[in-house]
Amino acid sequence: MSRIFLLVAVIAACARITPPSTTPAPPAPSLPPIPLVEGLLAPRVIYPRANTLIASRDSNFIFGSVGNGRASLTVNSSPVKVLNNGSWIAFLPNPRREAPAYELIVVLGTDTARLSHPVRLLSPRTLLDESGPLTADSASTTPRGSLQLRPEEPLTVSIRAPRNASVWLESANGERRPLLNDGAELEEESPSVTGNRGLSRYLNNPHYWSLSVPARVLVSGRVPRIMVARGEDTLAFGLATVDTLTGDRASVALLAPNSTASDTDRVIIARPIPAGTYKWFLLPGTRLRVTGRNGDFSRVQFDDALEAWVSSSDIVLLPEGIALPRRVASNARVMPATDWVDVIIPVGERPAYLVEETEQSLTLTLYGSQATTDIIRYAGADSLVRLVTWEPVRSDRVTYTVHLSAKPFGYLVMWSNGNLVLRVRRPPRVDLSQPLRGLTIAVDPGHPPIGATGPTGFYEAEATLAIGIRLKALLEERGAVVVMTRTTPDPVALGDRPIIARRANAHALVSVHLNALSDGVNPFNAHGTGTYFFHPQSAPLALAVQRGMVSTMGLRDLGIYYDNLALVRPTWMPAILCEGAFMMIPEQEAALRTPAFQDAYARGVVIGLEAFFRGRALTP
Repeated sequence: MSRIFLLVAVIAACARITPPSTTPAPPAPSLPPIPLVEGLLAPRVIYPRANTLIASRDSNFIFGSVGNGRASLTVNSSPVKVLNNGSWIAFLPNPRREAPAYELIVVLGTDTARLSHPVRLLSPRTLLDESGPLTADSASTTPRGSLQLRPEEPLTVSIRAPRNASVWLESANGERRPLLNDGAELEEESPSVTGNRGLSRYLNNPHYWSLSVPARVLVSGRVPRIMVARGEDTLAFGLATVDTLTGDRASVALLAPNSTASDTDRVIIARPIPAGTYKWFLLPGTRLRVTGRNGDFSRVQFDDALEAWVSSSDIVLLPEGIALPRRVASNARVMPATDWVDVIIPVGERPAYLVEETEQSLTLTLYGSQATTDIIRYAGADSLVRLVTWEPVRSDRVTYTVHLSAKPFGYLVMWSNGNLVLRVRRPPRVDLSQPLRGLTIAVDPGHPPIGATGPTGFYEAEATLAIGIRLKALLEERGAVVVMTRTTPDPVALGDRPIIARRANAHALVSVHLNALSDGVNPFNAHGTGTYFFHPQSAPLALAVQRGMVSTMGLRDLGIYYDNLALVRPTWMPAILCEGAFMMIPEQEAALRTPAFQDAYARGVVIGLEAFFRGRALTP
């Protein structure tokens, strides 16, 4: 089974203390000039907000405005450049812990304005000294939270503690088990093994103590503890208790999301690890065995070889004794329609499944299922679906591969009267001279709710709506039908936006956004234009639109990104999310206020859409 992987390189900011950087990079030639503002001195910090926690330990960005482009500014004694409109941004060491505030001094002639802007800092790291009072890092202990696991399932007990301490697990029944130090034991007790090879450089860190135990060791009862001792000092740290789950106690759950959306749009998210990224999108009404719990997540069994995690709020435990359904895929049908082809597989009960795209095929994996497909009926010759083949890859897993005459364009998975239906969408007919004519394009002006705010207070949702309206006009000039997810400043729920696009039968979904950075990242090194996608069918559209936006806006090319975002998860059409510029960068915020730059953003998207659909017509 072939898979398509796209590796996107991202440059991370250095974690060490960074010298102050207060001078913005020169504006790109295509950015419009910033008009001069000569108002009263009014120092203002947009980010970080007052009294909020800075999530970096050494340096962070701070931005805002001062009300006058002729003023000078220092922040914690570091000079910061003020742009014509009074906006500014700086990347500075975090304030001193004893005085956690940014002190702004703005000067214009004989006038001075001051602002003390308080913030909160992360708690200092616990120092694990080998002398003095005994300490250990209580925040590092594992396991934590509420757990339900199989009795023999391995579980890591760990803590960060001084290298010269003694550390052990005191289990619920009072039994003691020593934890091992990562590296110290190997180097000190096994010199014949390590020799002079310097193995310590490959080991995690000398303060990490750990032990693997079966889950039954931490069964409910007296709370298990990690004990840390050195000399006369002893520390105790409570751990999570574990409820063990035996085979006769394993429950069957019904997947039932708390959602008002129709079944076509409702899915249950399954993840490889608790609270991890999204991988599987399961149908409501699927029944699976529950094999564990970790905090707010429950582990469910797809088949004998695969388990995944779902939100516990998305399952309903069925009465004890309810058996799992037996799923057997039987004779299938291929039913063409005007805009799609349905591959219909009778299964009897909803299975967990996965759809994977290759260059010219879709592979549908059914978990916890067997197959006895003797006949596949093709209801007439079809130009899109060439062939459907199936293969039992395990005793309880089967795959159906839909071989296509063109690259996958879109699909839906549905449940209908005991049948799993893979609806394969036909690519649209494209006029090479007018590639958007007759197509339906969904335009999503990002936010509200939430969203970024620029140094002078320009709100992202205001800018994206202006860009979206301009994009709509340009698309309609080229003969496209445009569906907007919003046309007013009023908020639209995140989950409703892709539903609007699907119900409109859009041929592409473009979500317009403006970027911001996480705490601790140097904004002078990490800004520009980027585009996001999730499914392989959308990667070519992301690349085409990225090229278009870079050509019209002239900002740094950050490339395209695979990312798990709500607006790029739809499967019925290629879907992308554009981060055309950075709202937090003063020059870019100022540009985004101008109709000319809003037009440049929109034109870049249109150029990309035309290139994508023209390319689909030339190389189906």
